[in-house]
Amino acid sequence: MGDAHRIGVVGLGVISRAYLDTLVGHPAVRITAVADLDASRSAAVAAEFPGVRALSVEELLSSPDVDTVLNLTVPAAHAEIALGAIGHGKNVYGEKPLTAGLAEAHAVLEAAAKAGVGVGCAPDTVLGTGVQTARAAVAAGSIGRPQFASAVMVTPGHERWHPHPDFYYTDGGGPLLDMGPYYLASLVHLLGPVRAVTGAAGRLRAERVIGSGPRTGERIPVGVDTHVSGVLEHADGTLTTLTTSFDGVATTAAPIEVHGETGTLAVPDPNRFDGEVRLFELGAAEWRTLPVSAGYVDGARGLGLLDFVAADGRRPPRASGELALHVLETMSALLRSAAEGRRIELTTSAQPPVAVPLTAAGKWRADAALR
Repeated sequence: MGDAHRIGVVGLGVISRAYLDTLVGHPAVRITAVADLDASRSAAVAAEFPGVRALSVEELLSSPDVDTVLNLTVPAAHAEIALGAIGHGKNVYGEKPLTAGLAEAHAVLEAAAKAGVGVGCAPDTVLGTGVQTARAAVAAGSIGRPQFASAVMVTPGHERWHPHPDFYYTDGGGPLLDMGPYYLASLVHLLGPVRAVTGAAGRLRAERVIGSGPRTGERIPVGVDTHVSGVLEHADGTLTTLTTSFDGVATTAAPIEVHGETGTLAVPDPNRFDGEVRLFELGAAEWRTLPVSAGYVDGARGLGLLDFVAADGRRPPRASGELALHVLETMSALLRSAAEGRRIELTTSAQPPVAVPLTAAGKWRADAALR
């Protein structure tokens, strides 16, 4: 099986702990280095794990002991770190969105292709049993031919729980670029790529109030739209109505519903790896929950990176840069459509990745070569 793939982690904020919990000790990978703008934070993390070095960002990007850079920085820094890693001949796997802007994303993928290295990107929640069981049901014809879908995400804003939420309200943030990737990646898995969009957007408040942590009560400016709605035209003609908002309190809508000629499928929260998939068939009296039939059981953040490493030329990685680019263009086009008041056709596409067979937690957590 060879030596474990060496990972260097850049950015040690809130989400890094979930990745470390998954990756440390997995036979396919070895965390060799960590870096953060706060040197004390990287030193503290390195001290927890034998064999992990605390480096500066530049030292990590150039380190011969790193094969892939795990980029967990804020969206505004995604492109800079990715291009730095690629410039040193390293693969890069990052948090979503791929970059804060579309031009930067194209630059990252073009640089990677020229350098002969790989690019992967979250979300990897779509590889869990929730979305994958729903995908299997659609593929099996459980709802007949899909006609249309809806996707809804409503929260009052991340500043209520995140101690440093500033980046959610700057370029690369907002409900669409922050949460939209979960929904759009799921929709590509379920219904295929998007060919055109029409959008509308707005922001209801000029500032937000931090609700937790040492900065509780501090006001931060809002520089992005906080409510975005739109219609997605999929390549096969299926239509999806999408709503993402930081301006509501709650919703009773299912996160995703796919409506077909003979049934409706309710898909669980795509920000989770699991959840019930429910089916209401034409002529039935009630919803029924489908048995889990596909996906990585008990998935966790970092699973997409393990899948990325395991692909290694045998198959395309499921959480790929190409899919992330298509998702980013879809989101960028929605915002542009809202600003310009017109329908916009996309220039990118991405086929649904290879479906994930039902894989027990004990299997993917112990196997260096995921299927």
